[in-house]
Amino acid sequence: MGYRKLGRTSAQRKALLRDLATDLIIHERIETTEAKAKELRSVVEKMITLGKRGDLHARRQVASYIRPTAADAEKSQNAIQKLFADIAPRYEERQGGYTRIMKVGPRRGDAAPIVVIELV
Repeated sequence: MGYRKLGRTSAQRKALLRDLATDLIIHERIETTEAKAKELRSVVEKMITLGKRGDLHARRQVASYIRPTAADAEKSQNAIQKLFADIAPRYEERQGGYTRIMKVGPRRGDAAPIVVIELV
């Protein structure tokens, strides 16, 4: 299969994952559907691995993926700084498995399975 399509076009899917990754890095814990969380896990773990490398090229690769918007330019800078300064050093000894997914229950409107994804 490769990846989950999440019922979206490729551009919408990329934008969704960029937003979720930025929010997870900033807040360290977000609530979303199970399919989105499972897809987000691989993206965020790659970002943290780049953060552990810590060189300029890794910083630019992360900056190209983290959501840069004109209104939230400081938010994207904060996400990048937080990733490289706080989050990556925390996992220096760890060889992957930086996120945890915990089931919360079904969503009230459509019974979609809701989970909390957080950094370990």
